[in-house]
Amino acid sequence: MFYGEFVYKIDEKGRVTIPPRFRKELKEGVVLFPGQEKCINAYTLSEWKKLANALTGGSVTPTHKIRKLNRAIFATAFNLFVDAQGRIALPAPLREFAEIGEDVVIAGANTYLEIWNKELWEAEKAASQEQAWQIIESLERR
Repeated sequence: MFYGEFVYKIDEKGRVTIPPRFRKELKEGVVLFPGQEKCINAYTLSEWKKLANALTGGSVTPTHKIRKLNRAIFATAFNLFVDAQGRIALPAPLREFAEIGEDVVIAGANTYLEIWNKELWEAEKAASQEQAWQIIESLERR
């Protein structure tokens, strides 16, 4: 499980340090792809496989919509490994998508991590915290 938020600097080669507490879970590798918001989603290989199966429905002959979804997600994904110093190199297309410059936030999101531009993260965190209790209350009413 991933939780907490961690602020790091991107180095001159586009690498970011992975928080030490998450490195063991990512030792088999990490899959990065653009998130729905302007962030990078980072999944363990096992969670990535679960997500892939859930998205495609395990269909042998994918429908037109599933093929489009596959292209949108899998063509923009990167499989990386954490180096000996505990870093990953963020691919340029993903850094550009997420508007990541020098300061980056790695935020736990339960089964995956999100990698954010620090300023965008602060705005998203404030909006999420404002809505969190409303969402919890609506779930309790069910």
